[in-house]
Amino acid sequence: MPSETRAGTEPARIYITTPLYYVNAEPHLGSAYTILICDTIARFHRQRGVETFFLTGTDEHGDKIAQAAAAANETPKAYADRISAAFRSTWEACGLTYDRFIRTTDADHVRIVRAILQQVYDAGDIYFSSYGGLYCTGCERFYTEKELVDGKCPDHRTAPEWIEEENYFFRMGKYQERLIAALHARPELVRPERYRNEVLAMLREPLEDLCISRPKARLTWGIELPFDDRFVTYVWFDALINYVTAVRELGAERYAQLWPVANHFIAKDILKPHAVFWPTMLMAAGLPLYQHLNVHGYWTVNGDKMSKSLGNVVRPLDMKERYGMDAFRYVLLRESVFGLDADFREEALVTRINADLANNLGNLVSRTLSMQQRYFAGAVQPRSDPRPEDDALRATFEAAGVEVDEQVCALMLARALEAIWRAADHANKYIVETAPFTLAKDAAALPRVGTILHNLLEALRVTAQLAAPFIPESCERIRDLLNLPADALALPGPAWGEAFAPGHVVQAPVSLFPRIETPA
Repeated sequence: MPSETRAGTEPARIYITTPLYYVNAEPHLGSAYTILICDTIARFHRQRGVETFFLTGTDEHGDKIAQAAAAANETPKAYADRISAAFRSTWEACGLTYDRFIRTTDADHVRIVRAILQQVYDAGDIYFSSYGGLYCTGCERFYTEKELVDGKCPDHRTAPEWIEEENYFFRMGKYQERLIAALHARPELVRPERYRNEVLAMLREPLEDLCISRPKARLTWGIELPFDDRFVTYVWFDALINYVTAVRELGAERYAQLWPVANHFIAKDILKPHAVFWPTMLMAAGLPLYQHLNVHGYWTVNGDKMSKSLGNVVRPLDMKERYGMDAFRYVLLRESVFGLDADFREEALVTRINADLANNLGNLVSRTLSMQQRYFAGAVQPRSDPRPEDDALRATFEAAGVEVDEQVCALMLARALEAIWRAADHANKYIVETAPFTLAKDAAALPRVGTILHNLLEALRVTAQLAAPFIPESCERIRDLLNLPADALALPGPAWGEAFAPGHVVQAPVSLFPRIETPA
């Protein structure tokens, strides 16, 4: 991902961010998907010794939060505290590995937002003016007539209200040509390419200046402007700065190392703020742009948009309770192509669990460890007399390792999983081809049986290494069954055939992924 490398294409460090989740709703499938992608990529890089900083958190200011708090008969702060805590507890229950959970109400964030506002104001890029426009409370932004669909907000399908008021404006249009030049000079600034093209299409029209304040007469729940206490900051000029806050607070040296390798991950509905507002704000503040803006598509549920009114909201902890966290992770990552929309169907989830996790990987673990116990009381035997089928098994897993690296760095997580499962499938076929259960009937053939099982234990070890960022709990269980040390899944690991000394004892099998029975 990042251009700075340790060796070959491996980055020296990476800074990964989710969007800040807005506290007008509790965690659901859409928010879970973004953070699971980020968690997987963070685990992938940490596994390879890459310095990784992973940020998530909650966005807590603005009109929508003030309205939601009023509807709940709470103060905005009490409401934000409650929903933010729900996000944090959910992500912790999901076993996610972020380094900081930031809130836009955090004191350090408030301080840095005010400092950047003052800097941009002092540079002459913020000015005071009166304005009238069509305002969508749901989006917390003004729309032009051209942006509306049949006179309505394209996202919320409601007619925006006309608001006239005095406010402060950011000279966003001043940076339009510079942003266009950056997108041409750095084609991977926004990816996949379809979203970069979408941003360039936005920039074919003159870029209007951005209203970056709200009068306290209308809204008090926000960060007060440092140069005029009659106004609070527009939610996007506040929230986006969190990405800088989090690494500035680590100190000047780490900030200088991490900010240039910032990788933002977002859903496509917030493309414009991240691809237009944010880079122009950074330019005005004299800060470098992020390295990549990575944009994924939407999830529907059984073909419909997810909504409370339809009763089809998918909650991550419900899925964890029903199927296990790793199964939920696996299906979301396997059933989606980064950048494209995807559809969640529970029957498809069950099919994937049974086919890929129970029948393929789970069966491979069970068969291998069962034979190791039955024929050698769990003790690993020496490898000898290599055959072409042994070399083919090793080559398959080595190729899978190369492909996983390539696909994850290209954000093609589903293809990385395909590569791992093709290798596991090869190992299952290797059992059929070599037939150790038949050979074991002849005492003279036991050395060959020992070699076959040694190779299969290596296949399990490498599968666990490659799959660890995707299904971490299950891979740790495989490592434990193989009786390997805690760092055994780190990369680079031992060469094929060197992880298990003769006499090393592995454990008896357990059911990693019980098959889910469905009604006939």
